[in-house]
Amino acid sequence: MSTEPRELTADPVEAEHPVEPEQPVGAKRPAEAEPEKPLIKNRDFQALWSSEAFAAVAKETAEIAYPLLVLATTGSALYAGIVGSAQLITASVMSIPGGTLADRLDRRLLLIGCNLVRVVLLGLFGLLIFTDSASMPVIFGIALASAVCFGISQPAGLAAIKALVPASQLTQATAQNQIRYFGATMAGPPIGGALFGLARAFPYLASAIGFLISTVLLLFVRKPMQVDSGEQAKEKRGTAEGFRFLFKQPILRPLIIWIMGSNMAFTHSGIFLALIATAQTRGASESFIGATLAMAGVGGLVGSLVAGWVFKKVKPSVIVLCGAWVGPVVAVLLAVTPGVIPLGIIVTLVFIRGPIVSTLFLSYLAAVAPDKVQGRVLGAVFFMSMSAAPLGVFVVGAVFDLAGSTWVFVTMCLISGVAALPTLSKRIRTLPRPEAVAV
Repeated sequence: MSTEPRELTADPVEAEHPVEPEQPVGAKRPAEAEPEKPLIKNRDFQALWSSEAFAAVAKETAEIAYPLLVLATTGSALYAGIVGSAQLITASVMSIPGGTLADRLDRRLLLIGCNLVRVVLLGLFGLLIFTDSASMPVIFGIALASAVCFGISQPAGLAAIKALVPASQLTQATAQNQIRYFGATMAGPPIGGALFGLARAFPYLASAIGFLISTVLLLFVRKPMQVDSGEQAKEKRGTAEGFRFLFKQPILRPLIIWIMGSNMAFTHSGIFLALIATAQTRGASESFIGATLAMAGVGGLVGSLVAGWVFKKVKPSVIVLCGAWVGPVVAVLLAVTPGVIPLGIIVTLVFIRGPIVSTLFLSYLAAVAPDKVQGRVLGAVFFMSMSAAPLGVFVVGAVFDLAGSTWVFVTMCLISGVAALPTLSKRIRTLPRPEAVAV
């Protein structure tokens, strides 16, 4: 199968009068084919989803504990920020070779390997904490090693979806993945914080157990996670093939440009920093600030839960256009709205659209990218989308210090507005559904 991108259109004459291929003697006609199983009964996909869910909760449980441990060890918020930024940058960079490995190695073995490395790392780290041997270099090293494993494994987990579900269920499967991601984001931090309160080592030991359970669940995936493992192994094109494919695709290209700009303007860390700083200047208490952030965070979970319903009722072009232009509108509302709690309600709109748009984009990617380049294209996407986040956090902090909260939100409006311009193209305004362009 060629990895060259194809135009996402079909000849109307061929579409109306398809030429049926000759059927081998004794072969089932399409009408006699077995009915498609509901996604909930797809044991291979559900085993993968459950495995990745445990891994996601384990990751988030450890993630919240790193800054708590750094603050308890050094008392420096700067060190905690450096560790967090280094993890984000490391994960984004490692997603590039991770995508290449996902295309050339057995994806299940790759996921199992990354899980087991984290089991050993976090288990040993917990023991070091118990013995008061967790110095700052050790903390930094464990955090970066865990980020390496995350960056390498993330493309493999998503690339496997195309091999496990039929094209007609790609969007539904991707939507279910978003529930896992945002559910872990909601569950992991409270678990990690509570365990840290009992003993500093507990969050890491619990994470090690979570990754071990994730590994066991992967053993229940019986179907190969590659469409053709032999073809994958023979693939010789390099890591840059993912970037080339991404930017040659008429649907993926404008969407990834918009997503990068949107992530820069409304990255989680950046918008939370803007809300916290704004709330403090308006004299809000810590409890009010926490309530504001909680309302914003719940939006992501709500969006992931309604994504499947939205795709059934709303055209893809409408989803993209609404998702793109709600960003600038929200930024303007944040600039002119007084109080604190209303800010959290407004930001919820941005967080609701996040999983819906992500599901749609990843569904198109799974549909149009041949299986043998899925990992590299996903690696390119993760790198581009995540690398924009640190810059966004820096811009928010710099503008706030120089000009105050109003100009922070004005800057967000300008960045997200410029990034949304590619979504006005005819190609985006006439988007077909992902299953209609599947290869």
